[in-house]
Amino acid sequence: MAKCDKGYLCKVCGNAVEEITDSDLYLRYLLHEIEAEVLHLEPECHIRCNPERAQYIVDPGFDPLNSEKSLGPFAKKFLDVSYVAEEETRITKAWLKLRKLADSGIAILDYPQS
Repeated sequence: MAKCDKGYLCKVCGNAVEEITDSDLYLRYLLHEIEAEVLHLEPECHIRCNPERAQYIVDPGFDPLNSEKSLGPFAKKFLDVSYVAEEETRITKAWLKLRKLADSGIAILDYPQS
């Protein structure tokens, strides 16, 4: 079976990342942290398998993480309040775009990043 037929496997848990809305890779793309040309070369993982990023998604559609349990002193509770606010805004906005993209039928490379 081709890689595209079975999906991308999460580098953390080993399970398939079946939905684009669960993709940390595509979230990174929308955050301008990765270029389109290397998407196929980068490892994939579920957003929830990357608690460092997932802890900043603040939306009723995303179950919050117990970041203290998974990140200890690196949980957002222990970080600078203004930094946390900026990251929550930035990452939540990108995650909402990812959800919108999933419903749009538009290919991710054709979806406006801004």
